[in-house]
This record gives sequence, C-alpha cells and structure tokens, in this order.
Amino acid sequence: MKRKLSFLLVLVMAVASLAGCSGGASTDEASGDSAVAMYEGTPLAEKGDIKIAVIRNLGADEHTAQFLAGAVEEGKSLGFGVDTFTTDGNNAKFEDIFNQVLLGDYDGIVVSHGQDNAQALIEQATEKGIPVVAFDTNAEVEGITTTAQDDFSLAKLSLDALIAANPGKTPKIIKMWVAGFPPMERREQIYQEYVKEGKIEEVAVVGEVGDFTNVAGLNANAIGSLLTRFPKGEVDAIWASWDAFATGAFTALNENNRTEIKIFGIDVSNADLQMMQAENSPWVLTAAADAKLVGTLNVRLLAKKIAGEETPATYEIPATTIAQEDLMKAGGQVTVETLADVYDTWGKSETFNEDWMKQIKGSN
Repeated sequence: MKRKLSFLLVLVMAVASLAGCSGGASTDEASGDSAVAMYEGTPLAEKGDIKIAVIRNLGADEHTAQFLAGAVEEGKSLGFGVDTFTTDGNNAKFEDIFNQVLLGDYDGIVVSHGQDNAQALIEQATEKGIPVVAFDTNAEVEGITTTAQDDFSLAKLSLDALIAANPGKTPKIIKMWVAGFPPMERREQIYQEYVKEGKIEEVAVVGEVGDFTNVAGLNANAIGSLLTRFPKGEVDAIWASWDAFATGAFTALNENNRTEIKIFGIDVSNADLQMMQAENSPWVLTAAADAKLVGTLNVRLLAKKIAGEETPATYEIPATTIAQEDLMKAGGQVTVETLADVYDTWGKSETFNEDWMKQIKGSN
C-alpha cells in the first residue's frame, strides 16, 4: 500500500507540475518581449518562450543531482524553462511521467536512462515534432541524438589500472555488475574481452539494484557474504562497473578487515571521493565523466535541435582516470567541484557551445 501511495503521489506532483507548478528542479523561462529580445539575431529568434523537460529514470542520488544541475544551469543560461523529473528506475512511473510531458507543451525533451519502454515513448515525441536527446537510453529513433559516457574507455581505463596494480600475475577479481542497463552492458563488452584474453580471472560476480533506494547497502551485504568464501590472498581486486556498487564494496571491505582487496570503479561523486581519500582506503581508482558536464552537453544538443541545426546521431562524453594517489598529492579534501584543479580534462568543454548560444548567455 505504501508503494502505491508513493506512486500516486508522484503522478499527482507530475500533473501539478505540468499544469504550471514546479516539477523537480525548475527554472523560470523568459517571457514575452524579453524572450524576443534575448533571441534576436539567433536561430531561436522566431521561437519565443522555450520550455524543456528532463526525465531521468534513476533515483535521486548525487550523480543524478549533478546531471540535473548541469542541465538546469545550461537551460537557464539559454533562457529556457526547465522542468526535471526522476522516476527511480521504475519503468511504469517513467512511462506515466513521459506521457504527461507529451501533454505539457514542451519544446524539447532530454531523456536519461530510459529502458525498454523508452523507444515507443520517444517515437511518440518525435511524431509530435518534439526534439529529443537521449542519454544512456535504449532507443534507436530517427532524428534523435543518443549520448553516452565513453563506456568502453571507462571500462578499459579501470581494468588497465587494475592489471597494472598486479604486475607479474593474472589478477583474481570479483566483478560487480548487473545486466539490463545500457552503460553497464557496454562496459561488460570490454570486461569480457579482457577475460577471454586472459588478462583477468573472474572468481565471483555480484550486483544488486533493488528499487534503487539502497544499492550500496544491498551490495555491502552481498560482498560481506561473499568474502567468507575467499580467505586472504584469494582475491586481488574488486571491479565495480558502477560507483554505487563500489560504495557497497568499500563498506564491506572495511567492516570485514579485508582492505588488502583493492577497488577499481567507474563513475564518481563527492561521497566516492571522500571514501577514496579516507585513511587506508581500499578504493584506489575510478574512471568517470563529469555528470554535471553530461547534463550540460545534452541540453546544448537539444538547443541545437530546437534551433533547427544539425546534430550528430550519437555523441560520447570522454572519460578521466581519477587515482587515489593523485587525490592524496593534491593536498586537502578534493571534491567533484575541485577535481578540475587536479585534472585538466575534468568538467570543461566548449563542444556544441555555439556562438549564438554565447550571445544569448551574454544577454541573459
């Protein structure tokens, strides 16, 4: 009953949002003469007020918050109204929210982590003439742009570091992974290549997502139970294909005094960085793209579509390797916001930031 009531509450909030109230994070859009003046001399000159929706089918974790912050800030800088929605990996909720958005007079939609039912919904949007950019989403629809982190590079960077940390032998690893999610499916392709080539030896696989409310806790329990099967010396490392898995592994290794096993992960958040910088932390490396920049780039692509400009069918956001050793050398606590001081490649990109966008930002 509690789940049903929560689901109904989300639907009521979504309907209220689309009727004019705030849905998730929202920004004020330009109106009337101000929009005309702001867009004068740009490809948006004839568009008037512009409103976009960002729908993310994941829970409200820190990575999601960063992604949405990037999308909202970039949209606001372009004078857009931006409504954001999170649907907790619940495909039924995602479909209901998407259908409400289709009725909500939006000029464009960013979809994040849409699953099997996203294809038909995105097709409905494009049939209505609504431009769509889809991040880490199962969809092949003509006219949309699909974006992703460079998951092949993320997997290679993390696995290569794992191998380099275990010279002279084939490292024995526990893989933390789950099927059904596009980014993890892509990362798995590289992982399987490494297994077939004899670069790594898999001794066990775990990975639980549940209802996305306690992924770290579920996986801490799973790793804790698994460790009883492997005495010290029988596992060299844990490869976590998602940082929520890695946080669970971090807890389990510390609670079971097994920090001789090192964690190599993918993705990053402030909580992750804090764990990596903890005393005697087993989490020694993660490969990641800046989630906030991902949100920014997806909105830039959507803006180009709304303006009638050509966009690529696909685009991959490049990855950065974040090593515990580099964080420790930096001095002081490194956060997602200050990673750019450690790595020049972090959080910066002029990609798709067209001159006309800079003009709008300058006048807004």
